[in-house]
Amino acid sequence: MVCILLAAGYATRLYPLTENMPKALLPLGKKTILDTVVDKIEQVKDIEDIYIVTNDRFYEHFKKWADDFSGTKRVGVLNDFTTDNSNRLGAIGDLQYTVTHYKIDDEILVMASDNIFDFSLNDFVKLYREKNSDTICVNRVDNTEELRTMGVAELDGEFRVVGFEEKPKEPKTNIGVSPFYLYKRETVPMIKEYLDEGNNKDAPGNFIPWLINKKPVYAFITEGMRIDIGTPDSYKEAQRLFESQ
Repeated sequence: MVCILLAAGYATRLYPLTENMPKALLPLGKKTILDTVVDKIEQVKDIEDIYIVTNDRFYEHFKKWADDFSGTKRVGVLNDFTTDNSNRLGAIGDLQYTVTHYKIDDEILVMASDNIFDFSLNDFVKLYREKNSDTICVNRVDNTEELRTMGVAELDGEFRVVGFEEKPKEPKTNIGVSPFYLYKRETVPMIKEYLDEGNNKDAPGNFIPWLINKKPVYAFITEGMRIDIGTPDSYKEAQRLFESQ
């Protein structure tokens, strides 16, 4: 299995902190956000390689991080050669760019590089193996305003995804989707098919409503802490949690 970390955004909402530093490399306690994410990935034996896809502005930052990395996984850093929001590839565009560049013919775990969490990725992989199907992460969100900023899923009694909407104005459920996706080897070529049809290439969740019409996708329900670090307030919240670590 390969893990692809999406890190090509410009995090403009966190300016000036992220004008010259990628969000994933901002400090969090004694580590960085990225260190905290990779610590979780390190626990998954199935994963052999971690590929970080980023932009031209921050490529050297991530390259230095990778050069200093002392973990057990092989790490590669990929430059998508974009320079700002006007020419970015979008998350699904970056995903396909990574698959093409590394000629990936394997299962993939796709993750955002800026979400910290306390659930086990091994539990996520376990459900994926049990279902033998593509699997996404979800959690129950009771704040309607928050649901309007994320993907929202509809599940059947077996936790199969039967509906999905990205950033709905009127959420149909309280099942929010987190940016963690496990795709089978045979699903990976379908990402290019999705893009070739001219579909939305931005948020990674946009791929899911297209995919559920073609094959089964199941949901792994998580509980506990997860923070999507995208604003000064969410970063401060994460800092408070990790200030003694």
